[in-house]
Amino acid sequence: MNETTEHLPALEGRNNPCLNCPPIEPTLDMDRTIAVGFGAAFVAKDHETVFVETPDTEFEDCWTVAMAEAAAAADPDHDWRIVMDGPMHGETYQRQGEGRWVLVEANGGFA
Repeated sequence: MNETTEHLPALEGRNNPCLNCPPIEPTLDMDRTIAVGFGAAFVAKDHETVFVETPDTEFEDCWTVAMAEAAAAADPDHDWRIVMDGPMHGETYQRQGEGRWVLVEANGGFA
């Protein structure tokens, strides 16, 4: 990140209200797939989308956090975020250092 990019305050993880979903973690594991199935999942650099899961995207074609990290590491002087918004919950993670994607926003989803 450059000096003009602000680190947002980190949030604590929490149990997920969706019984079929894993807990919301305070940081992302590099193996995590950036996908929600129904909703919106994307990676953004300075609020411009660089990867998006569409309704036609096969799960195996989705980016992982490691893939987002590789893109961010190659161009680090930007505000990188991973957004995953599903019907029962949504999270935004911000890259706050090498290999560190931190939960900075959580919501109740769109349904």
